[in-house]
Amino acid sequence: MTTDKKKVVKNKADKKKPAKKKAPEPKLLKSGFASIVGRPNVGKSTLLNYIVGEKVAIVSNVPQTTRTALRGIYTEERGQIVFVDTPGWHVGRDGLDRFMNQSCVNAIDGVDCIIHVVDSSEHVGEEERRIVERLKYVKTPIILAFNKIDLKGKFIPEYIALWEESRGKKIDEIENFLMIPLSGKVGTKVDALVDEVFKLLPDGPFHYEADTVCDIPKRQVVSDIVREKLFMFTREELPHSIAVVIEDMRPVKGKTTRITAIILVERDSQKEIVIGHQGAMLKKVGTMARAELEDLLGTKVYLELFVKAHKDWRDDQSLLTDLGYAF
Repeated sequence: MTTDKKKVVKNKADKKKPAKKKAPEPKLLKSGFASIVGRPNVGKSTLLNYIVGEKVAIVSNVPQTTRTALRGIYTEERGQIVFVDTPGWHVGRDGLDRFMNQSCVNAIDGVDCIIHVVDSSEHVGEEERRIVERLKYVKTPIILAFNKIDLKGKFIPEYIALWEESRGKKIDEIENFLMIPLSGKVGTKVDALVDEVFKLLPDGPFHYEADTVCDIPKRQVVSDIVREKLFMFTREELPHSIAVVIEDMRPVKGKTTRITAIILVERDSQKEIVIGHQGAMLKKVGTMARAELEDLLGTKVYLELFVKAHKDWRDDQSLLTDLGYAF
């Protein structure tokens, strides 16, 4: 019996405690900002919407559709990119134009990467030259994105020559600079663009919750949706003369949101176009906007639209501030 007891004790002593496993090092994720700049109508908003997988910016073939810098947030296992979509850089003529151009200037300050989007199916223009001149001395890495490559991109050499002239170097000698041909509409090489942006970002915490895709105030989203539908039906007659003011937006009985919006135009003749014969145009715009708003808000929507002529609204600083178009 004694021998057995000693055996038991010896066996217990032989059992070694398992070594503690070292906790895995926390994975460092990439996180930062990339500004999307370019002249009007080169497809910046289309590209942003494709990247984040949702419609966060209104899209139209009317120049200057985007009027404020907005953020689209792309989050995945490598980290988070905050894309800053900017208004098209253009020759300004009034207070709204000055605001939009200043938004572009502000958007290239303090970011980790600048994506200069050009329309490779169109010639270089004066607005493009101004953008390149503005970016001439920035130290931030630049990606020159030749958009609309699905349209053959025959003017790519012009944009390369413009950058070479600006920097006084061959394109492959420019520091912190690379080029990607892509199509934001069909998605060609968009993944390659995202890969390159991630390489340029620092390690760091997320700036937004992982499920956030944009940071636009809800009222601005509603305003932009109504304005987009107006552009769809009146783009020939009213190129830049429309603004939408959300006067009231609140829940009412049941699952219904009541929205009252004022559509601003510059002249009475434009007011007649927006209203249409016996109100047909306004009804068409309201019907289409309401359908999208109900999907966005997850409620029934009662949408009231009114039209008002205000000759100088684009230079009315008080009104521009109310619309979010002033610093």
